[in-house]
Amino acid sequence: MSIYRCNSLLAGIALAALVAGCGSADRLANVGKQPALNAIQDPTTTPGYRPVQMPMPEPVQAHYNPNSLWQSGSRAFFKDQRASQVGDLLTVIVSIDEKAEIENDTDRSRTETNGSGVTGALGTAIDTIFLPAGTTASNLGAVNSNSSFAGSGKVDREEELNTTVAAVVTQVLPNGNMVIEGRQEIRVNFEVRELIVAGIVRPEDITSNNTIQSQQIAEARIGYGGRGQITDVQQPRYGNQVLDILLPF
Repeated sequence: MSIYRCNSLLAGIALAALVAGCGSADRLANVGKQPALNAIQDPTTTPGYRPVQMPMPEPVQAHYNPNSLWQSGSRAFFKDQRASQVGDLLTVIVSIDEKAEIENDTDRSRTETNGSGVTGALGTAIDTIFLPAGTTASNLGAVNSNSSFAGSGKVDREEELNTTVAAVVTQVLPNGNMVIEGRQEIRVNFEVRELIVAGIVRPEDITSNNTIQSQQIAEARIGYGGRGQITDVQQPRYGNQVLDILLPF
């Protein structure tokens, strides 16, 4: 192994030890304590938040008919109680039931043989004058090549998630579609489960009881995970993760 690679490996190990030390200090400070829940906050103030920009149609001016109680664009005669403005809430029904099974096999082989030589009077002269005893010019060189490759891959995945989460409208686009984001944290003993839902919804897809299916969310971002003692045990140590990245074999 070259000096440069050794130095890179040592630097990676040192960085991993430093990160592990910081993480270990935080974990030691929380020994015997339940994982803390995050404070409720405005999603638009979180780091990395960016307003959504999508292609929009030309705006249509609403018009009012004289001596009429009906307003153009209204979805009901009485006030609609469904989410329609920034800050309104709606319930997202998360229903994910996916299954994928893919299997591929590849088998490739190649055999090649090449030879060269000189025969006739010229070959006899070369045998007598230039070549040592036991060799002939009729077989001066031979090249044999044999290569083979066999590969197989299989993917068998099955995911199922059924739950509900309340989301807040963070932005109303010019065409009336709404950007929503919802977060939910559930702490059971020493483990916190987090559910995050975000995306763009149409007002027409929101039902009369102010709910919407997760399949009807455009640009949907759904995340379900956890943090706590069980999650820590399931994850490899920082040093192992760094070595998996740095080591070529």
